[in-house]
Amino acid sequence: MAKNKNVKKKYIDVMDTTFRDGFQSVFGGRVLMDDFFPAVEAAKMAGITHFEFGGGARFQSLYFYLREDAFEMMDKFREIVGPDANLQTLARGVNTVMLDTGSKELIDLHAKMFKKHGTTTIRNFDALNDVENLKYSAERIKHHGLKHEAVVTMMDLPPGCQGAHTVEFYEQTLRAILDSGLPYDSICFKDASGTSNPQKVFETIQMARKLLGKDTHIRLHTHETAGVSVAAYMAALEADVDGIDMAASPVSGGTSQPDILTMLHATKGMNFDLGGLEIGKILTYEKELQSCLEDYFMPPEATMVSPIIPFSPMPGGALTANTQMLRDNGIMDKFPEIIAAMQEVVEKGGYGTSVTPVSQFYFQQALNNVMQGPWEAIAPGYGRMVLGYFGKTPVAPDPEIVKIASEKLNLLPTTEKALDLADADPAKSLESWINRLKEEEIEITEENIFIAAACQDKGIDFLKGNGELNVRKKSEMEEDCKGERKEMSGNYTVVVDGQKFSVQVAEGSGDVQVVAVDGEAAVAAPTPNAPIGDGVEIKALLPGNVWKIVANPGQSVNEGDVIMILESMKMEIDVVAPTGGVLKSINVATNDKVVEGQVVAVIG
Repeated sequence: MAKNKNVKKKYIDVMDTTFRDGFQSVFGGRVLMDDFFPAVEAAKMAGITHFEFGGGARFQSLYFYLREDAFEMMDKFREIVGPDANLQTLARGVNTVMLDTGSKELIDLHAKMFKKHGTTTIRNFDALNDVENLKYSAERIKHHGLKHEAVVTMMDLPPGCQGAHTVEFYEQTLRAILDSGLPYDSICFKDASGTSNPQKVFETIQMARKLLGKDTHIRLHTHETAGVSVAAYMAALEADVDGIDMAASPVSGGTSQPDILTMLHATKGMNFDLGGLEIGKILTYEKELQSCLEDYFMPPEATMVSPIIPFSPMPGGALTANTQMLRDNGIMDKFPEIIAAMQEVVEKGGYGTSVTPVSQFYFQQALNNVMQGPWEAIAPGYGRMVLGYFGKTPVAPDPEIVKIASEKLNLLPTTEKALDLADADPAKSLESWINRLKEEEIEITEENIFIAAACQDKGIDFLKGNGELNVRKKSEMEEDCKGERKEMSGNYTVVVDGQKFSVQVAEGSGDVQVVAVDGEAAVAAPTPNAPIGDGVEIKALLPGNVWKIVANPGQSVNEGDVIMILESMKMEIDVVAPTGGVLKSINVATNDKVVEGQVVAVIG
């Protein structure tokens, strides 16, 4: 669009996603509040008045990894930017910000607590584009005095796939939103994977403008992950969009949103006013943000544009969270195989949009297919999705996968509404979580109830002061490396040619002693669940943590009985008895970290 001096520039509302989606997309959400608050002040001074400041996976990450309270962070953020800023959060329909679908009581509590702690607008989406999953949450958001931004989720299907995610599909979804009568203040088209091609974006925004009229605020959200975000935004601007989302360096580009400066440059000479923002002031803000984050480890994949992402598709906000977990579990080398395996998982899963929680389901199932063999294990979330427990997928999932999921999870397919299923579950009631807080001797507040319900056992751990601190800072990583070098001394048992030896290790040229361990021969590592002596070793198929031990040594178990449950990559992995017998030993304890192939139990 060439600049016309006689035409007033169209004002485009800019939402700064730096402190929510930017942090999520680059650091997996693991940024401490006191480290970034100076940059929030700088953003305010730069003239930014619309921020995404919480919700989504950034809600849980504070409790999971930072020992921080998301509600406290939101309160302090509001204090910095003042009462007039539009502070926006992200919610997932019937999931809100929880790990699972929520009851009506919990959905209402979500809106109430987010209003109480400074939120202006909630962007509300369903990854399956099932409008039934948006109705009740939309009603409660408006009931508590918040603005509701209803969402149509987007992506491009992997090459060769068809059946959803066309302009016609998005029109059908938008018409369903309008026909449902759910209340909304704005409409957003959200592409978490950044894979929607610019021509489809242009036609989709044009379609929406025709349906909604000139007075409805229409936004586009995308990511740079696939390399087409700027082109997509330019297409949306040409099609008469009202708002776009951008981030500030160093958490812009790559897996995040385009940089504010990039878009200011891209629209030079055009009839668009991007939020009244000025390049000089944004430069000052970005300099402050870079200073705040200079000690944080930047995953290399967070800064990259990946041409293979459309074959997955893997959202930017989930990509780095997953690679952080792969690094934590020592299997980062599997990442290319997992990404390659996602296409089949997406195609056979019914084409739900690759955005949380569905993107995590896709990743978990692809991980299982790589680590344990294709469709040998079904990720619980993925299995429940294809069985209908999260709503109706855009197209019917592959019947064979539905059958496998039903058998593996011991669940029948359902056509009941996700909200009705959740509301009928006593474990998702307020009373259930109030009782849990009483059992744990934790103060009963509405905030604590929601934290526990949203984050479950990890929420309880946080509330008891036992939360995990897991932030990747370069200075601390360097200290850890130095510490590891200092600790390479002492006594170790090693195996050489099948024989065990006790080895004394010392730095420098000091004398060392090597002593055979009672002449004991080491046993060659067996294959998983292989016989050893008069027992069968049971090994961990995935790295992770021991979440719960179900059976005890000396207990008789049947084939298929659950012995323990591991937590790996946000999944609960059942470790089952490969055969009937007596459990001879449990070789790990609750909360122990285990590696792939580690013996966790022996059955005889």
